[in-house]
Amino acid sequence: MQTTVSHKWSAADTVTALRIVLAIPLLFLSPQSLWFLCVYTLAGLTDVLDGFLARKSGTAGDFGARLDSIADLTFYGIMFIRCLPLLFRTLPRFIWYGVAAAVALRVAAYAVAAIKYRRFASLHTWLNKLTGAAVFLLPYSLALSQATVFGFVACVLAFAASLEELLIHLCCKEYHANSKSVFALHKAEN
Repeated sequence: MQTTVSHKWSAADTVTALRIVLAIPLLFLSPQSLWFLCVYTLAGLTDVLDGFLARKSGTAGDFGARLDSIADLTFYGIMFIRCLPLLFRTLPRFIWYGVAAAVALRVAAYAVAAIKYRRFASLHTWLNKLTGAAVFLLPYSLALSQATVFGFVACVLAFAASLEELLIHLCCKEYHANSKSVFALHKAEN
């Protein structure tokens, strides 16, 4: 008989859910408008605040990590829906080839994790966090006419983070959601 552990909703979960709620209006705002950037910034701040709250309150756990991944996918998915046409017109073609390679590696990492661990697995590595920060800055880079530089940096980071996550999933025997880097594999496994 398998017992299930119930999860008590926390302040960190509320902040994470707020990111999903704030992402929805972004579908209806112009990516170059002040309102878009304000709502976008608030939603982005929830991404920093939820993890901090979870760690400080001792409520960090599997449920929160999964909710955070769902909120990130929702937030960045909507951001790309709204910003992609503008980015597509602005960024050079070579960056898009890099994006395609990073996405292919990310899908491979998710597939390996799904087969190996029988679950959705997204790691909270330092490279994933840096990639998130770089991607987060893309709408601001459009306003500053620096999209090519920011796009290139985000693409390189995304490729490296996706490759690192794939390597971690291939090398680890067990799922470690909080793996910080591929270099921390030895510690996690021992």
